[in-house]
Amino acid sequence: MNSSRLSTFIHELWSSQIVPRLIEYIKIPNKSPAFDPDWAQHGYMDQAVAQLEGWARSQPIAGMKVEVVRLSGRTPLIFIDIPGESDDCVLLYGHLDKQPEMNGWSPHLGPWTPVLEGEKLYGRGSADDGYALFAALAAIMALQQQHVPHARCAVLIEACEESGSFDLPFYVDHLAARLGRPSLVVCLDSGCANYQQLWLTTSLRGLAGGVLTVRVLQEGVHSGDASGIVPSAFRILRQLLSRLEEEGSGQIVPQELYVQIPSERLEQARRAAEMIGDAVYTKFPFVKGMRPMDKDLAKLVLNRTWRPALSVVGADGLPPPTSAGNVLLPCISLKLSLRLPPTLDADKASAFLKRVLEKDSPYGAEVTFKLQEANAGWNAPQMSPWLARCLDDGSREFFGAPPGYMGEGGTIPFMGMLSEKFPAAQFVITGVLGPGSNAHGPNEFLHIPTGERVTACVAKVLADHYVARKPT
Repeated sequence: MNSSRLSTFIHELWSSQIVPRLIEYIKIPNKSPAFDPDWAQHGYMDQAVAQLEGWARSQPIAGMKVEVVRLSGRTPLIFIDIPGESDDCVLLYGHLDKQPEMNGWSPHLGPWTPVLEGEKLYGRGSADDGYALFAALAAIMALQQQHVPHARCAVLIEACEESGSFDLPFYVDHLAARLGRPSLVVCLDSGCANYQQLWLTTSLRGLAGGVLTVRVLQEGVHSGDASGIVPSAFRILRQLLSRLEEEGSGQIVPQELYVQIPSERLEQARRAAEMIGDAVYTKFPFVKGMRPMDKDLAKLVLNRTWRPALSVVGADGLPPPTSAGNVLLPCISLKLSLRLPPTLDADKASAFLKRVLEKDSPYGAEVTFKLQEANAGWNAPQMSPWLARCLDDGSREFFGAPPGYMGEGGTIPFMGMLSEKFPAAQFVITGVLGPGSNAHGPNEFLHIPTGERVTACVAKVLADHYVARKPT
């Protein structure tokens, strides 16, 4: 394989086809079902599927079969089957559903308004995860352009990842006979700690999420009359949250929500912190004078990847300040997002969370916790020597620096499910979500050179996988 020719081919394909298609993709507000319950009626998801399907069908890949699979009552899935020089299977994964708009976009930007500024393409879904199908097929085409052999490739692009991938297991079961037993899984939905090297995700945190509600009255009453007699729903919520989180440090209190961190992951966190330095925290848009939760960079990496952490991501029952009267509120709800260590059982942790919050309610208040998400984390299996060498060589060839290894703080439910179904498979989890890309927030962007280099690294992985798995 000629690496220079490979890079040139991929760059030209990205410039002539992929970036223009991504610009059109950004314009489609195909929000994930959790954020658009009427997605089927609105038709945006079908528009995005049709756009990606059309591009895939137009590509000159020998023997490729492109299919949109639709199970009743579920989001669609794009399944692409590409024959190879061996029947061994590589599964390449991405998703096409998007997060909602989010406030705070710069005046000249917007979630559905693609803007190309230098090497960055702004817009919702550009990096999370619209590029995945294009990168997967571009990697395969780059190999075929040089007649480099690869194994059979199966590409899965789902449409409800941002809602927890609740439809995906049904599709994996439905396609089980056609998928076979992949020996390698490539996921393009993760992040990178910088744009100077290939980053491999070694673990993913799980998630327990739901709505905590405290009701103290049947209706609101004058605060001058009731305060001092009726306990505040807000104060009771504070007490309940303190059962989970020590407010001074942000550390989670119950030891049941921790796991022992493997020594290999501790060492990788230390090395990752050395590689990226204070970018561990400076990548976030802190307000002036704000500082991170700790000065120890390796500790911050582990806090983000292997330790539980609580976020309050939504509230109901609190009127905006402009319309808030002197009323003691009858009921307040908070949406909680509790990130879990990768190897912690998400179902058991969620049941524990509900017990902790609902037991012995202060003052006998009506307290309920309605669980909405319980997604398992993931810890990568031991990497084969051929794959470790391949990733090191690929990062040096296409990025000019050795690869980095680090866990991610987010959740990709697909990974845990696949690890259970294909325990012998190797995993390459990577992505383009680097500093400032802000996948779920305002001003999301795709760093185009990183997308091209990741594509080239995937091509090398496919080529080396064929050699490593080829019968002697």
